[in-house]
Amino acid sequence: MIRILLAEDQAMMRGALAVLLGLEPDLEVVAEVADGADIVPTALRERPDIALLDIEMPHVSGLDAADELSRSLPTCQVVIVTTFGRSGYLQRAMASGVRGFLVKDQPAEGLAESIRRVASGATVIDPELAGSALRSAVNPLTIRERDVLAAAEDGSTIADIAGRLFLSESTVRNYLSAAIGKTGTRNKTEAALIARDHGWL
Repeated sequence: MIRILLAEDQAMMRGALAVLLGLEPDLEVVAEVADGADIVPTALRERPDIALLDIEMPHVSGLDAADELSRSLPTCQVVIVTTFGRSGYLQRAMASGVRGFLVKDQPAEGLAESIRRVASGATVIDPELAGSALRSAVNPLTIRERDVLAAAEDGSTIADIAGRLFLSESTVRNYLSAAIGKTGTRNKTEAALIARDHGWL
């Protein structure tokens, strides 16, 4: 029996996936979570074989949770199932050790088979997205540049960002300047939009 943790913030989608997977004789959904902050604690408690994660989750993204799971529970293989088939997301996922990356518009019957393949040691990636990722530029932002740019997305001032990230204002300006240069944009708002669109944040 393949034990699955299901993380999806939309209740209807989460319920539908749980029912779909529950129909398979060799798959068992042992836990469901709606908040990204609950993914790792629940996985550590339930010890699933597979964590099926959405990317856009409240508080902690599926990508950040996948990164933490790879360190704290390496026996649990992660499969990302997302609406957001962006090549930057795929690149981040692969760097975190994710073993499956699927988009939600694929046929439902393929999900169970993909889970079985990952559980048996294979890596399963949506083929169209894989091709797109190979053609796309690698994320040029450092972790700190990404953090500062993400903090700037809501229009926060330099002082606000500095306070939130425990950095000096001059350091924040330097990171933002580097991010603006790397994205070829004119300001922090444009840089954040470009980075988000590429899946770099």
